[in-house]
Amino acid sequence: MKLPEDGILLRIFIGESDRKGWKSLYEQIVYKAKELDLAGATVVRGIMGFGANSRIHTAKLLRVSEDMPLIIEIVDSEEYIQRILPFLDEVLQDGMVTMEKVRVIRYAHKKE
Repeated sequence: MKLPEDGILLRIFIGESDRKGWKSLYEQIVYKAKELDLAGATVVRGIMGFGANSRIHTAKLLRVSEDMPLIIEIVDSEEYIQRILPFLDEVLQDGMVTMEKVRVIRYAHKKE
């Protein structure tokens, strides 16, 4: 059964080596999303990219970067997405955050 609804796609662009304290930033963001009861979070590792500093990061065989680009994607209602924004303000020093309205089509089994 299809369950369409409106939502917000939150994308957080950071580097793999970004940290806040002793723990990687992407882990802290995912755990915070779980703690705040958001629907889910996915971390995607890029194979090439550059950011504000214009330095290219690539996963080529002979030059393996330890700071690959990461995108953390979270889709939920606007109300739930708003819960994590103060935390992002606190922990992000470099990076970029985007938000856009999305149409979510969730597939679920029919209960018999």
